[in-house]
Amino acid sequence: MKQTLLRVWFALCMLTISATAWGGEPDLSGFVHPEYFITPQKLHSILGDPKLVLLDGNNPKVYRKGHIPGAVNIGFHFLSKTVGRPGDPGWGTSLPIDRLEKKLRELGVNDDSIVVLYSNMFKGPGADGRNFWQLKMAGMKNVKLLYGGLPLYRSLGYDLTKKVAKPSPSDEGALTLHEYDPSWYTTMDQVYSSLGKELIIDTRTKKEFDGSTNAGEPRGGHIAGSKWMLWLDILNKDGSPKSAEEIKSIMKERFGLTPQDSFTVY
Repeated sequence: MKQTLLRVWFALCMLTISATAWGGEPDLSGFVHPEYFITPQKLHSILGDPKLVLLDGNNPKVYRKGHIPGAVNIGFHFLSKTVGRPGDPGWGTSLPIDRLEKKLRELGVNDDSIVVLYSNMFKGPGADGRNFWQLKMAGMKNVKLLYGGLPLYRSLGYDLTKKVAKPSPSDEGALTLHEYDPSWYTTMDQVYSSLGKELIIDTRTKKEFDGSTNAGEPRGGHIAGSKWMLWLDILNKDGSPKSAEEIKSIMKERFGLTPQDSFTVY
């Protein structure tokens, strides 16, 4: 499997067999990397743990309407370059490692932390996956995605709060980061050179794919030759990933793809 660009494909890349038929706590044994996830039940059991750094990737308006107690809102671009405007060279790309470390220190993260990321993927593009991807790309081992995100957590009846949580900056403890691993991403040059040779999938909304810029894009349209599939198409109504068999069927029927094929998503 080739590199991917956005978080939504993480679920697809990690699945091998069905994992959503569950009663009580979900069975993650079918995932290639079950350690990437934390279940809602497990997260609820460790709320209040001083090692837990719980990060909410929602838009601040969504965060204020209710979030998991103790979660600090970081939104979509907290770990990205945002100097200038969308469309400027480098805008929205990953921070250099030294600046990433500074940002993580602002959140109180070190190697002993349990970093959990989540969002409501029905209210936005899934910043939790975007941030998770970046931290894993930087070599962090102590970072996890909340399985099913906020929708599944809420559906289980766990309490939410509107109390704003503040980060606890700290320079204490080692924080081990590495230069970004290129096997986790695809560059623009690589995408350009593969045009017409490999499938490229646009996972934004249909309006964005067709040319709308209402989500902040500097110009409308999509990469020439790319196909469209909304990021929500591989999720269940409760926010959990569809089974591997369902996803493989979707990809086969829509694009003729198998798990052995190389393709890029954005």
